[in-house]
Amino acid sequence: MRQGLDPEIEEYRSHVDARDLVGFRVVLKESDLAIACEGRLQGEALAALGRHRRDLESYLKEYPELLCSLEPVSVHPRAPGIVRVMAEAARRAGVGPMAAVAGALAEAVGRTLLRRSREVIVENGGDLFCAVRRPRTVALDAGPSPLSYTLGLRIRPEMGPVGICTSSGTVGGSLSFGRADAVTIVARGAALADAAATAVGNLVQGAAEIEAGLSRAQAIPGVLGIVIVVGAHLGAWGAIELVEIGL
Repeated sequence: MRQGLDPEIEEYRSHVDARDLVGFRVVLKESDLAIACEGRLQGEALAALGRHRRDLESYLKEYPELLCSLEPVSVHPRAPGIVRVMAEAARRAGVGPMAAVAGALAEAVGRTLLRRSREVIVENGGDLFCAVRRPRTVALDAGPSPLSYTLGLRIRPEMGPVGICTSSGTVGGSLSFGRADAVTIVARGAALADAAATAVGNLVQGAAEIEAGLSRAQAIPGVLGIVIVVGAHLGAWGAIELVEIGL
């Protein structure tokens, strides 16, 4: 377990347009959160992360099927809140609950910090929870694509707290059955964005499936928008604003 400022936080903050906020990093087991908010709230962030991880780990010990399922799973009515959030996101997207875990943890910590900070951005393995008071831009990471870090998503306060999550078949170690360089979802909740990105990412094997991927995202309740990148090809849908950036 470690917490505090980290040299890598400056690069993260530049990618999410958060240089005016206080940045820090909190790590617990597999969870590695980069956070930007209005104060040094490492203690609160670590406590929230630990609490939600304990709830999830305890539930997984009793109901291990949640860990391995690639399809939605019904959970106990008195399951911890984070488990119920993951299960509902998975149900909407048609994937296994663990497809929503990174986003769910980012959102759980972020909503805790909103009690002390009017702006909060939490990144967990590339999945973001964002609650902003002024327009901010999140850079689009599409790995080997020539479009990577040339475009960004503009997030505005009137959108409310949102999740911005990316699935990739060419970058990172997360499970994807597709080959898109990036499927980035903006949704009303980071758990839902995480699950939806996985669901759509699994469909996209190449540029020919971009249109099908956009249609799939539109059918998931709570999804606000999507960007799909395959090589030099891009498709987008929804209430999102793409802007050119120079990092």
